[in-house]
Amino acid sequence: MPKSPEALLEFLGKLGIEAETHRHPALFTVSDSQSLRGEIPGGHTKNLFLKDKKDNFFLVTVDEDAQVDLKTIHHKIGAASRVSFGKPDKLMEYLGVEPGAVTVFGVVNDDQHRVTVVLDADLMDNDIINAHPLTNEATTSIGRDDLMRFLEAVEHQPLVLKVTE
Repeated sequence: MPKSPEALLEFLGKLGIEAETHRHPALFTVSDSQSLRGEIPGGHTKNLFLKDKKDNFFLVTVDEDAQVDLKTIHHKIGAASRVSFGKPDKLMEYLGVEPGAVTVFGVVNDDQHRVTVVLDADLMDNDIINAHPLTNEATTSIGRDDLMRFLEAVEHQPLVLKVTE
């Protein structure tokens, strides 16, 4: 059973990580997010759940306005072949979220380490990173260094790479 948003926020608290969560109507696209979020400071994320032909899975987290070339990203992230989007059933199985709620926080549910986390270097220039806390009905703001501590705590060493155009 995947962790709930409340369990995620409790976990962050146990790690001593300060996170501020803003509730809002469900957001399904970057455009939705930009129009409804108000003035939440920091970098806002777009997340791509990708797989290669050898069933290696990647969670690529970039700035909401970033352009990603899906025809060439496999070279940058170390995929075995060109990538495609992972299926919703694998998204739920591995990250415990549904399409529209994909988030870097989903790796809290990946206790078998089946997903490689890739953070875009440009996104990591932000002091504050904003992502859905396992639901697209909220946005959680977390410090960049605290995001790295969270990923370390869930045993996911991210690749920090320039993956955007």
